Amino acid sequence: MGVPKNNNTTDIIWRAVRRAQIPAAKEPAGLLRRDGKRPDGATLIPWARDKSMAWNVTVPDTFAESHLSSTSVEQGAAAKQAADNKTTKYQELETTHIFDLVAIETAGSWGHQAIKLVQEIGRRIADITADSRETTFLFQRLFVALQRGNAVSFLGTFPSD
Repeated sequence: MGVPKNNNTTDIIWRAVRRAQIPAAKEPAGLLRRDGKRPDGATLIPWARDKSMAWNVTVPDTFAESHLSSTSVEQGAAAKQAADNKTTKYQELETTHIFDLVAIETAGSWGHQAIKLVQEIGRRIADITADSRETTFLFQRLFVALQRGNAVSFLGTFPSD
């Protein structure tokens, strides 16, 4: 998981939630897991079913040696595995929050939960702005952030002379 891709994606999700006029916080202090880690963000008011929504972003490397045996057989396998792992790590939040995971592989495959969340955020923004293209714009911003992160990672492989 590359840090630039994760941070940029987290910022885009946070800004989009706020654009939908839902107050949200990045790395909310009150949502610590037992190991001290917290989700990337959370809404400060209920999102659905009288619960706030917490989210976490993960960007697994499609071509990492640890993923190749599954990603060479099934598209999105690394995203699915990352989503399963993170969901297990944050399962204690489910009593108080709806937990959504944004898992996007470096090669562009998305986890199902990520697609649903981005569609919902886009729909909420479109309801406020009356622009039906908002969901498309949000997906585009996330794809551009992924490609920029890939470029930074790729450039980091060159010698610095």
